[in-house]
Amino acid sequence: MSKLVIVSGLKPTGELHIGNYLGMLKQAAELQNSGKYDCFYFIADYHSLTVKYKPEEKKREILNMAVDALAAGIDSEKSTFFLQSAVPEHANLAWIFNTITSVGELERMVEYKEKISGGETPNVGLFDYPVLMAADILLYKGEFVPAGEDQLQHLELTRTIVRTFNKRFGKIFKEPRGILAKIPRVMSLDDPTKKMSKTLPKGCLYLSDSPQIIRRKIQSAVTDSYKNIVYDFEKRPAISNLILIYSEFSGIPIPDAVEKFKSANYADFKKDLAEVVIKALKPIQEKRNKIATNEDKVFEILSKGAKKAEVVARQTMDQVKEKVGLL
Repeated sequence: MSKLVIVSGLKPTGELHIGNYLGMLKQAAELQNSGKYDCFYFIADYHSLTVKYKPEEKKREILNMAVDALAAGIDSEKSTFFLQSAVPEHANLAWIFNTITSVGELERMVEYKEKISGGETPNVGLFDYPVLMAADILLYKGEFVPAGEDQLQHLELTRTIVRTFNKRFGKIFKEPRGILAKIPRVMSLDDPTKKMSKTLPKGCLYLSDSPQIIRRKIQSAVTDSYKNIVYDFEKRPAISNLILIYSEFSGIPIPDAVEKFKSANYADFKKDLAEVVIKALKPIQEKRNKIATNEDKVFEILSKGAKKAEVVARQTMDQVKEKVGLL
C-alpha cells in the first residue's frame, strides 16, 4: 500500500528562529521519521521573490535555508528535498490553475488585504502567491500539508481549485488537508501580542543565537506584574509564551512545567529556560556548522532531490495537460 503524501515548503527569507523550528521543521522531521508518509520538502525560492531583495543576498538566504533544514532534521534519504525553482512544473501548473481561479477569490486572501489596507501596492506575484502554493502541493498529489493557522486560508483555496479542476476536466486531484502544528504560535519575547518574527530581532530567538545572546534575550523577555507562574494565554500571554517554549524544548508537559516552577520567581525560571533552549539548540548548531563547511554536498543533495521530484512532477503535468486539452 502506498504511503500518504506530505508536501511543505520553506521560504528562504532571513534567519530561522525557534518559532519556525517548533512550528514546522521539528514537525516535518517527526513526520518524515514516522515512516508513514512520502515527504516532499522544498525550498520555496520562487515564493521568496515577491518582496524586494538583492540577488546576492537571496542566493545566500536560499543556501542558508537548505543548511538550516538539514541541520534541524530533514533527511534527504527519507524525504525528497529540493529547490522549487529546479522543477519548472511548479510554475507550469500554477499557470493552468490561474485560468480556473477567479480574481475575487484571490482578493479575499487576508495577507493580500492586509497589504492593501496598509497602503502597499502588492506585486502580481504576491497577489498570485496562493495559486503557486496550490501548484506546489498538487504537483505531488499532496494529501497533507503541515501548516500554521495563517496558512489555512491559502490551503482552503487549494481545495477550491481541486474541486473546480476536477469538475471541469475530470478528477485527478484529492483535496489536501492541513496538519496544524501541535503547539500554538510562538510569540515575540518583547511583545506577546505579536507572533515571533525575523523582523523583530529583539523578541526573536534565532537558531544561530549564541548561548550568551539566548540568555540575554530571555532575561529581558517581557513577563507581567504577577509573581506566580501559570499557563493562560488569554489572561497571562507573556509568561504563558515562556512556559510553552520551556515545555517544547525540555519535553516536559506544560502542566508539569507549571508545577515545577510554582514557587520560583521569574528570574530563576528564565535562567532555567535559557539553559534548556541552549542545550536543545546545541546539536542543531553543531550539525549546522559542519554542514555549512561543505556547500558542494548541500548542492548535491538539492540536485538529487530535484531529480526525484521531477519524475513525479512530470507525471502529474502529463495528466493535467491531457485533461485540459494540451498536446
